[in-house]
Amino acid sequence: MEAMISVKGLEKSYQSKKSSHQVLKGVSFEVAAGEIFCLLGSNGAGKTTAVNILTTLGLPSAGTASINGFDVVTAADQVRASISLTGQFAATDEMLSGRENLQLIADLRRRKQGKQEVIQLLETFRLTDAADKPVATYSGGMRRRLDIAMSLLGDSPVIFLDEPTTGLDPQNRLAMWELIRDRTAAGTTIFLTTQYLEEAEQLADRIAILHEGVIITQGSPAQLKQEMYCSETDSLPSLEEVFLTHIGENKGVKPCPDLLQAA
Repeated sequence: MEAMISVKGLEKSYQSKKSSHQVLKGVSFEVAAGEIFCLLGSNGAGKTTAVNILTTLGLPSAGTASINGFDVVTAADQVRASISLTGQFAATDEMLSGRENLQLIADLRRRKQGKQEVIQLLETFRLTDAADKPVATYSGGMRRRLDIAMSLLGDSPVIFLDEPTTGLDPQNRLAMWELIRDRTAAGTTIFLTTQYLEEAEQLADRIAILHEGVIITQGSPAQLKQEMYCSETDSLPSLEEVFLTHIGENKGVKPCPDLLQAA
């Protein structure tokens, strides 16, 4: 079966008159249909650059990528029809109300039950009381919740969530997690980046760690932990310890010899 997301040798460089900066250096991975795939990395690792390319907001310097069988460069329109995106900054219309923002997306996606979906999402993200107020009057957290609700409206086969829960309170973060699980149970593929390792551990079927433009390891949370389990007397490390060790920032954990050899 063809992967829902396929990335092969993806590179991205930025040129200036004085220098060249390579952000992505031959990134490759695949994401199966109905999978929650989490891309972890420090700030500047290239996560958002990868998301921008996969969602047709940027062009690669080299390599290929496809979504739902469509090339992100040569079939960008078909890719856009297959995805929803929540970026790092809310993409709402401040002149419209929260309800109108959601209804606009429902209409664009030709949702037969759009009004009911809008009502449900307003309730889920605790926006009902402010539903008919202009988004310009919303707090930053309210705008973020509305932006996430807009990306979850409809039946896009692939949803990209670029650090979606940054700035959300615990209650809304848990609501977001539940919605993600519901969508993947129905077959939706989720591509997630996050600053919260607990979030990755709770949600991800597979995790890839991107460091300085390179995927340095990938696997399920359990597999990544098991890599660092050296003996029966050792306890499994946390995902935070795994992440920090792989990027060379965890001085208190000694990786297994096999892990050091592989590196």
